[in-house]
Amino acid sequence: MSKSIVAVVKTTPETVLDDYRKLARLAGMKDALDGSATTILKDNISWHLPMPGANSTPWQLEGVVLALKDAGLNEIVSVENKTVVTRPKYGEKQNKYDIVYEKYSIPVLYNFEPEDMSWVEYRPKSKLDVLPKIFPEGIKLPDYFFGKNIIQLPTMKCHIYTTTTGAMKNAFGGLLNVKRHYTHSWIHETLVDLLKIQKEIHAGLFAFMDGTTAGNGPGPRTLIPVQTDYILASRDQVAIDAVAAKMMGFDPMDLKYIKLADEEGLGNGRHENIEIVGEDISHVNLKFHVGDNFASRIGDLLWFSPLKVLQKLFFHTPLVKVFVAASDSYHDRYWWKKRGVKVFQEWKNSPWGRLWDNY
Repeated sequence: MSKSIVAVVKTTPETVLDDYRKLARLAGMKDALDGSATTILKDNISWHLPMPGANSTPWQLEGVVLALKDAGLNEIVSVENKTVVTRPKYGEKQNKYDIVYEKYSIPVLYNFEPEDMSWVEYRPKSKLDVLPKIFPEGIKLPDYFFGKNIIQLPTMKCHIYTTTTGAMKNAFGGLLNVKRHYTHSWIHETLVDLLKIQKEIHAGLFAFMDGTTAGNGPGPRTLIPVQTDYILASRDQVAIDAVAAKMMGFDPMDLKYIKLADEEGLGNGRHENIEIVGEDISHVNLKFHVGDNFASRIGDLLWFSPLKVLQKLFFHTPLVKVFVAASDSYHDRYWWKKRGVKVFQEWKNSPWGRLWDNY
């Protein structure tokens, strides 16, 4: 496999929209996408509440829309997904995506029935590792995704189950239905299976990662926001995740999902096989760490300890509603009110927080 290009730009609130356009050119976005196909923007709502670092930013969306229009790709849609613990329509407004979509007349579709698309059975051409075992009844995908470009829009942040999360993990919401939590015990292998599927069904594949405010600590929600001012882009989902992981202070090849994808030839995870253009980031080490919170401690017990033999009882039956309610209570009613609101208000005094207020 030839070297992968990952573009990195150091940006400011005053220049960020033009910097996203520059980033697209540096990373070869136009060549990666099919100019005759519709382009799906797959934003990242890790939490419907506006936690800095957790979710795609409005300037990320707007900058990418401008870059697509520069490249002559004007047929653009946004696709939102939901999980058992997030509310996409609420999150869309809380995170100010609706303002951007309305400004540029971009329709928003929802991948959950009975909204804008149906789920159809798909038989992958590639040999998958875990999804056929997790979903023996058949793998179902949203019919709307087939034959379209997709742009993944993650943020640079840590994750309690995968250490870091980025472009590869962003497909998790779009391609799997609300039962995606069945895969958590095999999350790394699942992300590799999903990348194989993406390469089969999409006309073009690209990613922009926003690290203007990056997320340290037990993500993807209960984060410590860190102003870093970086944005990244690549057509190689593995390489962009590897570069972001290295910037955060992790060895990419110690992260199982990156290592597996690299070994299977789905992208480049090794530093020597990645060409970084734009910014010199050889000195960057944010020294991030994941740590734990209440949700991660419970998750470690139920997904990765010997108790995982009880998964079907806990998560494939109505008992799952107990865990959903517990997550909602912990994140929305306890952590956000006790800590998150203060973090958010303090962040709003930062340069990026002031830009947020301008949307």
